[in-house]
Amino acid sequence: MLIPLVQDLVRAHYVFPDVAEQIAAGLSGLDLEDGGPVDAATLTTALQSVNGDRHLRVRHYPDGVPPEDDEAAVRAWFATIVEQQGPGISAVRRLDGNVGLLAVGPIIPTPEHLGPAAAAAFTLLRGVSRVVIDARDCVGGVPESVALLVSHLCGDAPVHLQDLLTRDGTVVTSCTTPSVTPKVPADVPVDVLTSARTFSGGEELAYDLQALGRARVVGATTGGGAHPREAFDLTAHLQLHVPTARSVNAVTGTNWEGTGVRPDLECAAEVALETALETALATALQPLSRAAGAR
Repeated sequence: MLIPLVQDLVRAHYVFPDVAEQIAAGLSGLDLEDGGPVDAATLTTALQSVNGDRHLRVRHYPDGVPPEDDEAAVRAWFATIVEQQGPGISAVRRLDGNVGLLAVGPIIPTPEHLGPAAAAAFTLLRGVSRVVIDARDCVGGVPESVALLVSHLCGDAPVHLQDLLTRDGTVVTSCTTPSVTPKVPADVPVDVLTSARTFSGGEELAYDLQALGRARVVGATTGGGAHPREAFDLTAHLQLHVPTARSVNAVTGTNWEGTGVRPDLECAAEVALETALETALATALQPLSRAAGAR
């Protein structure tokens, strides 16, 4: 009964109906075991075999599936995750040269948790000459909270970031919030560090800032997951994640699905911070070199 249930859910909800039929057909004849992690992996491999959508998957939760429909339960679950993993801001430091480092992840939670942490982080970074956002370990996040982070780096007018288009034509628009404070001045450069591990909400943060021309992306090409998803319980321990919309960036008219966010300055993720700082320093010294040569 598990495979027909997954097929029905994919056909009913996957963002691309024609592809949904191909995906569902590919599940026929799968051999499953006991509803454990092996079955989750088997189903995920088959689900992703048609178009490689990494948000389309089955996950096994040993302690029981997380809530999805009950708002109070979802909020309580997020609160538990925040207690375990932090509020989406994992580190804030001032580096040599008055550079501010802000690490985000491993997930970017709902605004009620992220908002106070982000405001505190950007307060600590007031006056820096450069901001480096480390998203190398950020594997996901809530779109509203991604927009909130971007809001700290934009001006006093709302900025259209992206639209989420569902298969039934519904459009959900994402914009910055001008009232968010403190703001990083527009003349302060921003770098975003990425890795192959950077995924979903972490990718949106890098993509939005890159598309706006507000940040330089440094590191490795990201994982390539742009489709927001919904979750459907299959059993007490298995949950199906189905992408139900596609992201359309307001500047590029497209997204990073399947391609990842491509860095402006490509390097190994492990040395992305050092590379960003070194190239920033070299750029800053160029005017001084030209002035010395003129004399």
